[in-house]
Amino acid sequence: MIKLGEWQNLVIIKKVVFGVYLACTPQEKEERVLLPGRQVPEGSKVGDWIKVFVYRDSDDRMIATVHTPGLVMGDVAELTVVQVGRIGAFLDWGLEKDLFLPYRQQKRHVREGEKVLVSLYIDKSGRLCATTNVYENLRTDSPYQKDDRVRGRVYEISDNFGAFVAVDNRYSALIPQKELYGKVELGEDIEARVIEVREDGRLTLGIREKAYLQIGQDSEKILQLLDSYDGVLPFTEKADPEVIRRETGMSKNEFKRAIGHLLKTGVIEIKNSVIRRTGR
Repeated sequence: MIKLGEWQNLVIIKKVVFGVYLACTPQEKEERVLLPGRQVPEGSKVGDWIKVFVYRDSDDRMIATVHTPGLVMGDVAELTVVQVGRIGAFLDWGLEKDLFLPYRQQKRHVREGEKVLVSLYIDKSGRLCATTNVYENLRTDSPYQKDDRVRGRVYEISDNFGAFVAVDNRYSALIPQKELYGKVELGEDIEARVIEVREDGRLTLGIREKAYLQIGQDSEKILQLLDSYDGVLPFTEKADPEVIRRETGMSKNEFKRAIGHLLKTGVIEIKNSVIRRTGR
């Protein structure tokens, strides 16, 4: 059976003026696919096997190519949006016919010139299309270990689970909801730390450093926030956790640690339920 979206070895069963017809076996009479003449290796003859990639041309006919596409079935790749139309977008994947990305397969509407992370699927009409639903095709055999630093693309955000990340655009990872601080956006490239390598191989990430490393960054952030409030912060570590998270991007415990550090160094003081820069 000839498979769309995959590399496969097919045999030449017939030569014509405009190319050669390929099939899975020399005896095949029905299912065959054309390899255009300009791509047929010189000296090829009936009975020779050729490694080709199979997709559909502009007339939705199966066509073979020896050119390497930017994406194959079962993989994930970053492709560039070359056009946005009424029913979806078209991506450059290195073949003559651009790859269609339907609106319903987009986590958010993409823009022309943008690079998007996608996988292949075959739609109900038997056409190869792209989808931003890449979870099932991300690998779980990453080389990373606990505390390693990684980079990845946020491809989905869930209110229940957190932010799903494709590390190196290849490996499956999650920033749990409790580890999300500040603003993390869909399609954003982020740096993170590996908190855990799960038994199934997927990575659990955090976007903040370990507490003893993070405290300096948090302290500096609070000082900058104080300066934006003219040296007086109208809440303390006793404020509601949601207020603290909204204003600082920190959890209540992290905020308390940073405030304690700043108190010890003498650069702030707490009086009358406010935090104040000293010397002001």
